[in-house]
Amino acid sequence: MQGQSQQQAYDRGITIFSPDGRLYQVEYAREAVKRGTASVGIRAEDGVVLAADKRARSPLMEPESIEKLHKADDHVGVASAGHVADARQLIDFARRQAQVNRLRYGEAIGIETLTKNITDHIQQYTQVGGARPFGVALIVGGIENGEPRLFETDPSGTPYEWQALSIGSDRSDLRDYLEAEYEEGLSIDEAIALALDTLAQSNDGELSPDGVGVATIAVDDEQYTERSPDEIEAILAERDLLATDEEAEDDESGGAGGDDADDEE
Repeated sequence: MQGQSQQQAYDRGITIFSPDGRLYQVEYAREAVKRGTASVGIRAEDGVVLAADKRARSPLMEPESIEKLHKADDHVGVASAGHVADARQLIDFARRQAQVNRLRYGEAIGIETLTKNITDHIQQYTQVGGARPFGVALIVGGIENGEPRLFETDPSGTPYEWQALSIGSDRSDLRDYLEAEYEEGLSIDEAIALALDTLAQSNDGELSPDGVGVATIAVDDEQYTERSPDEIEAILAERDLLATDEEAEDDESGGAGGDDADDEE
């Protein structure tokens, strides 16, 4: 019984390391991220592409209300996977950091600087009693000094830079697909196609235009732009990824790969 009580202490206390050096609450936060639907980020030669699986759990839900892609600043986009409420808090924090940088220094914030500010904020919640870690991972992409940059934030508060990555459900399988298919020097259009191909791997090879979101930040104008459902539908049709009406209805009802919890995406 004593050993079980000690295990529960390590399990519940965010500030307590287990004997083998683990923080269980941080690991549980990573599991919450895995329960969210997938998001993908790809760094192209001329910009950054963010794509997210945003299938509705019910046909009564408005697709526009599902927030998976966010504009943090004119030149920065963020994709999320995990608890939506946690993601919103971090997005608001990122926007404040971007605004403060413009007011203080008169210039756009760097992508690496912004990511490290976010992860510093996340890390504080792994070290303070009475709080829990953020149950969300983010993909932060944008243009810095004319170069595309792509970063991931982890619930532990660690930043990673990537050429292409996935977060959320089926992460390992989607990463394996990206490792096999990604090539340096992709254009934004080629990166969009690869991102949609990757998301389709966890959706039986088919996607619906309302069930996926795509955003790009190009080097030319350094502006965050979300692609319309019509544009996405044309790309899906061209790549033979467009779901039939019957399959799209199944996705919207949550029958294939839907989230296990109402507050996770």
